[in-house]
This record gives sequence, C-alpha cells and structure tokens, in this order.
Amino acid sequence: MKKKKNVLIIGAGGVAHVVAHKCAQYNDILGDICIASRTLRKADKIIDSIKKKNNLKDKTKQLYSRQVNAMDIPSLVTLIKETNSQIVINVGITFINMSVLEACIQAGVVYMDTAIHEEPGKVCEDPPWYANYEWKQKDRCRENGITAILGIGFDPGVVNAYVALAVKHHFDKIDTIDIMDVNAGNHGKYFATNFDPEINFREFRKVWTWIDRKWVEKKVHTKKLVYEFPVVGKQTVYLTGHDELHSLSQNVDANTIRFWMGFSDHYINVFTVLSKLGLLSEKTVKTAEGLEVVPLKVVKAVLPDPGSLAPNYTGKTCIGNLIKGTKNDVPKEIFIYNICDHAECYKEVESQAISYTAGVPPVAAAILVAKGTWDVKTMVNVEELDPDPFIELLDKMGLPTEIQETPAAV
Repeated sequence: MKKKKNVLIIGAGGVAHVVAHKCAQYNDILGDICIASRTLRKADKIIDSIKKKNNLKDKTKQLYSRQVNAMDIPSLVTLIKETNSQIVINVGITFINMSVLEACIQAGVVYMDTAIHEEPGKVCEDPPWYANYEWKQKDRCRENGITAILGIGFDPGVVNAYVALAVKHHFDKIDTIDIMDVNAGNHGKYFATNFDPEINFREFRKVWTWIDRKWVEKKVHTKKLVYEFPVVGKQTVYLTGHDELHSLSQNVDANTIRFWMGFSDHYINVFTVLSKLGLLSEKTVKTAEGLEVVPLKVVKAVLPDPGSLAPNYTGKTCIGNLIKGTKNDVPKEIFIYNICDHAECYKEVESQAISYTAGVPPVAAAILVAKGTWDVKTMVNVEELDPDPFIELLDKMGLPTEIQETPAAV
C-alpha cells in the first residue's frame, strides 16, 4: 500500500495548536505541514510556538500557513492540491465539517475531524447525529476510496477505541458503557470553558442518551453521580449527550451507553443564570439601537479564549470508560482511562490538557494512515478500526492508557 504524507490542518484554535505541534514532532513520517485558517496571524502564532519549543523534528520539511475560508469548497480543493496534502485534519469549528469533507472527497484525500458536524441554526438534533450529515457521504467515500475517520479526538475518539479494545480483549458480552470525563484542574479565571464556548454551551440544551437499546431524552444537568476516579479522586459527573453515543449505539452490541461530564457547582450556577437570561440562545436578537446580535456569540466574545488558560492551568484530567459485562460467563467490570497533566502539556507544547487530549489522537491516526495501517478507504468511526496500534502509539505520544479492573457485582 502506498504511504501518504503531507498534512493540511484546518483551523488555528487550541486543538489545532496541539495537532500542529505533534505533527511537527513526527514530520519525518507525515511530511510537510500547512496550517490553514481564516485568520492568518493565528496560524503563524502556532508556527512561532513550534519553533520556540524546537518541536520540528525534520528541519528539511516545510511548516507554513495559508489563509482560507473553509466554507468555500472550490478554494479548499485548490488549497489541498496546491499544498500537495494527502491528509486533511479538520479541527476548525464544527460548522465547517461538511464543506471540508466535500473538498476532501473532490480532491481524493484523507479526511479526519474531532467532533460531529453542527448547523448554526440547529441545536441537539434528533439522534443518531452522524446520520443527519456525515454518514450520508459514506457511500461516496467508499466508492471513491476516501479514508474518512470521524471523531478522532479523545471523546469522541480515544474513548471509542477503548470500547473496541474492551470488545476485542476483555468481554464476551457488554451490558453497560459509561464514558466519564472530568477536569480536576484550576485555570485561575472566574469562569471559562475549556474549549470553544459556543460549541460547549450548544451541547447542553438537552440530553440524548442510549438506555436499554433506545434513545432517551433527559433534561440537562438533572442526573448526576459521584465516582472515585484514579489519581484525581472523588468527582461529581452529570449525565449529558455527546458525539460518541451516536456511533457506538449503532456499531457496538451493548444495552446502555451513557456519557458523563464533570462540572463544578460554580459552572452549573453560571450556566443556569446565562441560560435563564437567554444569553445562550443561538437565535439573532435586535438591541434597542437596532443592532442584530446572537447572544451566544456575545458570551463567547467576552469569555476567556480557552487557549489563553494554558500558562496558569494546574491539575489533571481523567477521561475513561467504565464498562460492565461478562467474560466466560463471569461478571466483569473495568475502567479504561487516561490521566493528563495540564502543566506537563504546557511544558511540551504550550497547551492545556483539554486541547492536548483532543489534539494528540488525530495525529496518531494520521501516522497510522500514512503508514497504511488505518488507510481503510471508506468512512468509519473510531470503534470500527483496530484499537491496538492506535492505543500503543498514543502511549508513546503522551496519552498512556491504564486499565483498572474492579470487582463486579454478581
């Protein structure tokens, strides 16, 4: 199988920052790296950071920026061809997913993203979300031999691979999968979100969860549990909806698949006030002066940029899957997880751990595609791929996997 090289990174936010650093560390495999953004100075700032940290492994390979409107498909196709990129990693805002995917299909190159597509005027559509947009292009990808790997961040992404690992090695039958994400860190700000505030708040309008093999709708932040996590200790997590449920429910034989995220009381209070005041609305409103604004975009503009949190962030994240089922007819329960340290991430790539956990996995996937291991020439979600080489590579790239087996109730 012919190996692929040259990476085009779409976006210049916090996750793109990590993707670019890690691609640079492995550019002997991945080749030239182009960072493309609507705002060129953001891409150039990432390049300056890579050079400052001396993370460009092969100095003979190119590292450069280009300006692009990712919604302009013809321009994006031209950029892909001009840069001779064979792998496109889309880490821009999720509104651009379908235009970038279309450009990749037209250009005949590999497509990857880290989150599901959203339409600006629609929030929490009916499940499964992938069927509303991405999966509609699955046949075209297969017919044209296009490798498209969807949701290859951490959650979704690595947690999907953890499920595949459990199916392959640890269980004969799975009953329940609880994906849990906590950030036991402190950024020193009164209030900030750890990734794009607009996307963050849009997720929490309603909860779609998979219980007893059917979709169930719940109100946000109404169901919680306290769990004793490795390293970070006892944390409160809330049931919420998330991307990975929408593919795992279709691709994995399990009765219940849920997603839980940790929120502090302070976060819940601020979110509740913003929501009740209407400041989290994606609908346009008109001010007394006749100015049309979107409240959610105003909130995004006044909150700290998630990338700005990195220098002062302390503490750790823990993201993992609590999986219950049977092996050889004996009940079994395991927690597959990763611990990531904010300060260590900043030391390596000038990022906080939330962006680091999302940004390393697509680069690991790009390496596996470049080598031919994951160049499957169709559209897939991560749980459809062999998890072993991916998890083994993540161990070497800064995201080691741990497995904790706990006594299961008989």
